[in-house]
Amino acid sequence: MSPGDEHETSGGYGGTGQTRTRLPQGGSDIYGGARRGPRSSSRSLVTVVGVVVLLIAAIAFANRGDDNSSSTDGNTTSGAKPDSSSTAASGTKPVETKTGGIPSGFAHNEQGAQSAAANYSVSLGSTGMFQKEIRHTLVNSLYTPAEASRLTGRMDQAYSADFLSKLGLDANGNAPSGSTFVSRVIPVGTTTQQYSDTGAKVAVWYVGLLGMAGQTSTDPVTTSWKTWTFDLQWSGGDWKIATDSQKDGPAPVPGDDTAATSDEISKAIDEYGGFTYAR
Repeated sequence: MSPGDEHETSGGYGGTGQTRTRLPQGGSDIYGGARRGPRSSSRSLVTVVGVVVLLIAAIAFANRGDDNSSSTDGNTTSGAKPDSSSTAASGTKPVETKTGGIPSGFAHNEQGAQSAAANYSVSLGSTGMFQKEIRHTLVNSLYTPAEASRLTGRMDQAYSADFLSKLGLDANGNAPSGSTFVSRVIPVGTTTQQYSDTGAKVAVWYVGLLGMAGQTSTDPVTTSWKTWTFDLQWSGGDWKIATDSQKDGPAPVPGDDTAATSDEISKAIDEYGGFTYAR
């Protein structure tokens, strides 16, 4: 994958702003301008699937190795049916501090762990992950020292020049002139699967945006629905990621919305900054 109300741009840390947890309601261009039906052409489907598979493969490659994840000793809450207040605002203030533009200093409680997981998913799903220097900063800031050391080299291999070129980026992760590369994670909700004072397992359900907005792009920005699960440890006065994994879905039925043009997508990415999420 910015302090204050700064907007996300290519190479940013995820476009997070000091905002309370609230998610927005929701012609010749390659984006078509046509209404999306329940089916797309086989060629478009192959392109979209190919890009998503590439990104998943990069993350999986970086995380593969010995499975050193371990469950925490806290109470397990998975399987519990959410009550009517599960999506209500908690009343706890969102984090007000940042380290290198990344939200930090989360509360040492279950709400703080959920807030950390949501914000970490935003940063790790940002365009900064495609640029080596920023990626190293993100990994070293968000993961435990041991996991950061293990992942850094693997991440560099995963985000190779060949991988970046398949997304339309140069070897440094930059988009072509006149195009806007889009990579965003927008959390829809979080749930605590395990919690103790020393560790927590938190799942983040999110919708992702990925693709290139530009007149000559052949990979328009598309959406995907995934669940990102973080095993967190309380370390150095904050929550840090010990291990993490992703899986597809749950995905809702696509709507029949009118596809935006590349110019509209680029303008929206420039104008609409992200949030700092608080549970």
